[in-house]
Amino acid sequence: MSLVVVTLEDLVHGQRANAVIGWVLTGIVALSAIWNGLTAALLWCGLALLVVVVASLPALATRDWTAMLPWPVLSVAAIAVIARGVGLSPEAAGYLIVATLALIVVVELEVFTSIELSRRFAVAFAGMTTMALQALWTVAQFYSDRWFGTAFLHSQTELQQDIVVVTLVGFVLGGLFEWYLTRFEPAGSIGRATNSTGPT
Repeated sequence: MSLVVVTLEDLVHGQRANAVIGWVLTGIVALSAIWNGLTAALLWCGLALLVVVVASLPALATRDWTAMLPWPVLSVAAIAVIARGVGLSPEAAGYLIVATLALIVVVELEVFTSIELSRRFAVAFAGMTTMALQALWTVAQFYSDRWFGTAFLHSQTELQQDIVVVTLVGFVLGGLFEWYLTRFEPAGSIGRATNSTGPT
């Protein structure tokens, strides 16, 4: 019986290893969506399902199960839903999952379409996309509070703080991912110029 040894090189550069880990992490987010649906946390159920659908789009479009984002991106979403599931700082979990969803969108545009973004612009675009998604999330929270009696939004000040914090989280995640791509060039990414003079 042969022993399968997965090295750090495989985890970073191996397309199949990246896909397996990515699908496991996507499965965790999907299970979280089901759990939230069963516990009547419909808004969180919808957000987790949206992450699953967007993360699965490359594989569905190409009909290739290995067409998956770099797994560290999906790990942040999995950490966020696990943290919320065990009751650890729901606000922070919300910031993370919204910012991660924005980063997933940007990375998929960069990797799986003909769009070419310099990495610095991609970080800025991830931050702007995070702001846009946070605005939609805020609208969804408002109507959830109004229609379903939830208590997501408490005050105008807290709402403004949420927008500022989630935007900062989006830029930080984008910056960390830029560093990761530059340092490791992992599976699920493509080589592009790292300087600001690249195509945008």
